[in-house]
Amino acid sequence: MRAATAGFLALLLAGPAFADEPPGRIGVIGRASREVAPDFATVEVAVESRGATPAAALDQNSAAARKVVELAGEFGITGPDLATAAVSLRPATKTVRDPGGQMRDVPDGYQATNAVSVRVRDLKRLGALMRRLLDGGADRIGGVAFGLTDPGQAENAVRADAVRDAKRQAETLAEAAGLRLGRLESLVSPPRQGAAMPMQARAFAAKGVPGGLAVPVEPGTLTVEASVEATYAVAP
Repeated sequence: MRAATAGFLALLLAGPAFADEPPGRIGVIGRASREVAPDFATVEVAVESRGATPAAALDQNSAAARKVVELAGEFGITGPDLATAAVSLRPATKTVRDPGGQMRDVPDGYQATNAVSVRVRDLKRLGALMRRLLDGGADRIGGVAFGLTDPGQAENAVRADAVRDAKRQAETLAEAAGLRLGRLESLVSPPRQGAAMPMQARAFAAKGVPGGLAVPVEPGTLTVEASVEATYAVAP
């Protein structure tokens, strides 16, 4: 590793062979990361219903989905913080045993599902909301994802850290080689690699007694990363 680094520096820092050639250069990759607390969470809540006919199943399911929306409204969650994630209606079956002992599936009405994506901005109430939705008729709660309302602000701060890291590296290399660092010649921010992804926690629960405990959910932190490629001239 040291041999490879030395070879790289030799190419970058080698002095000009002729008077009209440009001075040497130092190229570095600056990297930085920060742990940032999320400021919202998105929860997917689903209700499932069965009926003898497609209309019966869908009507029953629609009423249950409206109840979920109303309960979210009790927590101040309305408008753009509510979105339908999926609606489905399909024939349902059940498994029966024939007189001969063989198992087979037979029609058993219809199953309707409505999934709603709920964005929660008050993370302290997230667990209580999940429990309230469960008691109010939700059959599935899952896909809890945390995020940032303004990720660009955090990303810009980390990019600035990466630029400062690049300059520190270049200064260290120049000093170690007995040279003086010149002006910045180029600065490129490459496509994000390992950019922040919302941490995810999944919670699955079965219906219980109304007024039960809030679902424990911990937001944790999000990792925001950035890298830049910087090239500095070596001062004459």
